[in-house]
Amino acid sequence: MAHLLSTSCTINVSSGCKPYYIPLNQGSRAFPTSFTLQASKSPFGRLVSFGEKPQRNFTVHSTTLPISKEAPAQPSSGAHETFNEPSKPQRVMVIGGDGYCGWATALHLSNKGYEVAIVDSLVRRLFDHQLGIESLTPIASIHNRLRCWKSLTGKTIELHIGDICDFEFLSEAFKSFEPDAVVHFGEQRSAPYSMIDRSRAVFTQNNNVIGTLNVLFAIKEFREQCHLVKLGTMGEYGTPNIDIEEGYITITHNGRTDTLPYPKQASSFYHLSKVHDSNNIAFTCKAWGIRATDLNQGVVYGVKTDETEMHEELCNRLDYDGVFGTALNRFCVQAAVGHPLTVYGKGGQTRGYLDIRDTVQCVELAIANPARSGEFRVFNQFTEQFSVNELAALVKNAGEKLGLNVESISVPNPRVEAEEHYYNAKHTKLVELGLEPHLLSDSLLDSLLNFAIEFKDRVDTKQIMPSVSWRKMGVKPRTITA
Repeated sequence: MAHLLSTSCTINVSSGCKPYYIPLNQGSRAFPTSFTLQASKSPFGRLVSFGEKPQRNFTVHSTTLPISKEAPAQPSSGAHETFNEPSKPQRVMVIGGDGYCGWATALHLSNKGYEVAIVDSLVRRLFDHQLGIESLTPIASIHNRLRCWKSLTGKTIELHIGDICDFEFLSEAFKSFEPDAVVHFGEQRSAPYSMIDRSRAVFTQNNNVIGTLNVLFAIKEFREQCHLVKLGTMGEYGTPNIDIEEGYITITHNGRTDTLPYPKQASSFYHLSKVHDSNNIAFTCKAWGIRATDLNQGVVYGVKTDETEMHEELCNRLDYDGVFGTALNRFCVQAAVGHPLTVYGKGGQTRGYLDIRDTVQCVELAIANPARSGEFRVFNQFTEQFSVNELAALVKNAGEKLGLNVESISVPNPRVEAEEHYYNAKHTKLVELGLEPHLLSDSLLDSLLNFAIEFKDRVDTKQIMPSVSWRKMGVKPRTITA
C-alpha cells in the first residue's frame, strides 16, 4: 500500500479493493521522463456538476523517485509526554504543495535538508479550468517540477496525489511517509471563490473543515507526536476596534480574569472555514495531546524565492484575477498592462502583508521550534500593515520610476467589510524565533513590477475587475467567466 518503488506506481482503490501496481520499468533503467494514468471519472466531479455526490473510483499515489526511510524513535506511550525530537533531517509532509505558498515551501524545506513529501489533489489547477483563468506565469506540471528539482539539486521530493477528504488515501500517505511534521496548505484559499454560489460555499467548507479533521485523525491514529503546522489567516479576526493579539486575549470581567481565544469575526465562507479549523485543532490539542501551530497569515505578495529562481520549470504561480489574486500582486500586474489600479470602495481596508520569502521562513521556524504535546500555539504571520490606498500609492510611485503611467480608480466594493477602521495586530512571536523579514521596499516593488512586465502578454484583462459579489451570491451555480 503506497509503497515507494522505483519500478512501479501505486494505485490504491478507495472502494476497498486491494492495491495493485503498474510496472513502469524493469531492472535498473532510469525513471521515465513521463507517464500517464487514466481514470474513468474525475475525483473532483462534484465541483463540475455542482453538488452531485462525489464519485471516487481510485486514488493515485505517485512518487518521483525511491527514497529510503528509517522511522524516528517514538515516545513510549501517552499523548502528553515530553516531545523527543526526531533525528535530523526531519520528515515533513506538505499538504497542498502544488499551490502558491505550498510549492515555495516544499522547495525551501527540501533545500534546507528536510525530507519532503507533497500531498496534493491538484484541484487548484482545476479551478483555473473552471473559471477560465490562468496564472500570469506559465507553470509546469507537478511531475516536471519535481523532476527538474531532482535534476538540479539531487534531492527527491515524494509526491502523493489524492484528496485528503478521502481518509483512506490520507491514511496510506501517513503510513507510507511517516511525517514528523505536517504543513497544511491543502485548503481552498480564496474568499471570493467561496462566495460565488452555494456549491462553491459548500465545497469550501467541506474541503477545508473535513480535510483538516482528517489530518487531525491521521495524526492521532498514525503519528501521535507529529507536529501540525496549519496555515490559518488573519481574516479570522476581522477588524475589531481593539488591538489584535496573537491567538489569545486576557480579559477581566466582573472582577475575574481569564485568558481566552481571541474573538473571531470572519467575513466570508472561506474565513469561516478557517475559524472552524482553529476550533477543531484547539479541541484536539486539549483532548488528544496533539501539538499544533496555527499560522494566521496575512496577505502574501511576490513570486520569487531562492529555489523557484533556479529554473523556469520551478517558477511559482502568480494570480492577478479578481478571484484568486491578492492585492499587491494584482496592482503590479494592473500597472504593467496600463489598467487603473482597482481600489475597492474607500480603500481604507488595512491588513497585514508579507513577502512569500517570509512565508517559507516562518514555516521553517515553526517546524524547527515545535509546539509541546497538547499545546495549540497561534502566531500572527505578517511583517507590515498597509491600507489598500497605501499599497496603490506605493505601486503608483514605483511604476512611474519605471516609466509607467499608473492611475487608480475606486470601484464598488464587492465585499461586505469596513472600508475605514482601526487595525493594529501584534506579530512578535515569529520575530522572537528569529524571523528576518523582507520588508516592502522600492527595489522589491521594482522587481515585482518588472516581473509583471515580462509576462504582461499573458494577462487577460477581462479577469481583472471583481466579478463576485458577497450580497448577490445565490443558490444556482454561477459561471463568472467573460
